[in-house]
Amino acid sequence: MFNKKNKEESFSGASKYVLDDELAKIVNISIELEMPLLLKGEPGTGKTMLAHAIAESLKMPLIVLNVKSSMKLIDALYQYDTLTRLNDSRFGDSKRNVSNIEDYIKMGKIGQAFKADKRTVLLIDEIDKADTDFQDDMLDVLDQMEFDIIEIDKTIGATYRPVIIITSNAKKDLSDPFLGRCNFHHIAFPDPKMMRNIIQVHFPKMDSDLMESAIATFYKLREIDVVEKKPATRELINWIRALQSDPDFKPKQLAKGEVPYLGILFKKSQDYAVANNYVSRRKI
Repeated sequence: MFNKKNKEESFSGASKYVLDDELAKIVNISIELEMPLLLKGEPGTGKTMLAHAIAESLKMPLIVLNVKSSMKLIDALYQYDTLTRLNDSRFGDSKRNVSNIEDYIKMGKIGQAFKADKRTVLLIDEIDKADTDFQDDMLDVLDQMEFDIIEIDKTIGATYRPVIIITSNAKKDLSDPFLGRCNFHHIAFPDPKMMRNIIQVHFPKMDSDLMESAIATFYKLREIDVVEKKPATRELINWIRALQSDPDFKPKQLAKGEVPYLGILFKKSQDYAVANNYVSRRKI
């Protein structure tokens, strides 16, 4: 059976991740209770990066399962490479033993977390893309910390219970049984005060005039209602990098309503056109 966690494992943040006290508490109570932590929030609020920050802080390997709409649970557990076995059988030039099916079993991301020789952080990213059966069956496996490989009649049990972070962009509802087996936290989009803290972490020597002008402009652009994808924190960070890299740019341009590099903030053609029109009409 799997080994218990060390009591010293406690998360308080990471070098490039700014979090509030409430989020730190729910992370640590989820680790203590050994329950998956389900994170919801709009894209760009730091759900995925939280798992990276936990792995960095607790010095654990990070294993990422990127959920796809067509994914079956078995793909996340293991794959039986029948094609390679068939080729080895036909051509006979492999070092593998074709009579030993286990040589052709490859662990999926959940299987890798179970078989790891130390405790890992397992990020299950965008679970809302999967169907309800995938979600519920996956949590059955994570509750039991084991699964069966039917081809070799073998049970794989977790050596260490991973720290499990699950993200959802809330594109479709998750089942009640799924929600009931997770701790939950909604990561709200950072307010300007929190955003200043985030920007200062990434740009510790940033000019204060540029910071205030960039953040003020960024939030005005986020107020545009008709765009499909509002700019998120990562777009703001990349936009600031571009502004700092331009020797001809002056912060006072933003105060005048001149907004360069809109394509860094708005990645969809229609959104870019709307934002460009918004700026050109001096609504900012």
